[in-house]
Amino acid sequence: MKTVSDILAKKGTEILSISPTVTVIDAVKAMAQQKVGALLVLEAGKLRGIVSEQDYTRKVILTCLDAEQMLVQDIMTRQVVVTRPDQPVQEVMAIMTECRIRHLPVMHNGELVGLVSIGDLVKEIISEQQFIIAQLENYIHG
Repeated sequence: MKTVSDILAKKGTEILSISPTVTVIDAVKAMAQQKVGALLVLEAGKLRGIVSEQDYTRKVILTCLDAEQMLVQDIMTRQVVVTRPDQPVQEVMAIMTECRIRHLPVMHNGELVGLVSIGDLVKEIISEQQFIIAQLENYIHG
């Protein structure tokens, strides 16, 4: 069974992050520039939260607040759900579905080692299913 480590081995462990004291508009620009839906919020190397497009939409746009004046710390999600490198992909998919989140920081021994998205998980599950189908076809056709 594939694990989060397998995903990180393929996609890499680059962590895109932002400071909690950056303005929300700068965070949104950074997400757009990096073509990602979320950034981890780090302060002195420690995970303090996560800020996503959803946070921006729900906490700034829908409430008509000023993204140029607000700081990331004002809208970030502080209670961050995390995963471990050894967790199975199917288990992590269930966690993300249950919690209705799209991004999970990966922690190992208290250290941040990566980030996985729902897209990463779906890609891995599809790849695994395609492999199984190919194996079954080979078995059937001998």
